[in-house]
Amino acid sequence: MSIESTIPIPFDSIPLLSAVRKEDREELAPLCRMRGYEKGETIFHEGDPADRIHFVVLGRAKIVKSAGGRDVILEILGPGEPVGAVAVFERRPFPASAVALEPSSILSMPEREFFSLLEHRPEMMRRMLAGLTYRLMMVNKRMADMTGSAEYRAARLFLTLGDRVGVPRGTGIFVPLTLSRQEIADLIATTLETAIRLMSRWQKDNIVLTDKSGFFIPVVEDLKAITLE
Repeated sequence: MSIESTIPIPFDSIPLLSAVRKEDREELAPLCRMRGYEKGETIFHEGDPADRIHFVVLGRAKIVKSAGGRDVILEILGPGEPVGAVAVFERRPFPASAVALEPSSILSMPEREFFSLLEHRPEMMRRMLAGLTYRLMMVNKRMADMTGSAEYRAARLFLTLGDRVGVPRGTGIFVPLTLSRQEIADLIATTLETAIRLMSRWQKDNIVLTDKSGFFIPVVEDLKAITLE
């Protein structure tokens, strides 16, 4: 169950809001909500009006789209990133749902007051547009990564996760993100059974190793080689 918090609004932890002036923060703070979500809780549903803009403060959220009777995970968003910003900017309903991937804290504010602030802060507007452009590029990249075999799509997924959130560990990369086999299946648009077989084979072949705190890629070049086959 989500829990609304009265702790101070952490503007500085969100790149887009870190430049907001003190007087603007004081005006915005009463309008902002900080809520905690348990893993699996929905932040907003596909089709909901985009009347608030959301930011991840702690944890991670997944963007889930229903397609052909199956859920497909379009994005995984982490601390500091906006959630549903494109829909808010275009003033249209959210085209997908946002769900907490792990216990998370989410900051939200009314879109009307947010855009009123942007109108008087050109530097924030430029940063917002740059962020939206990047988000659209990432979505387009995800769509391109959804072609090819399930193994190809999985390799592209873990390479992308390694680039975005991976940390060096010895000669490999560790991805500190826990994903169930069902979530991996949703991310690469395949069945649960296929995801289980693939990850089991990769574990045996030392391609991607799973542990309780994430995934380890021992040799990145071995994973890259799968995308070239």
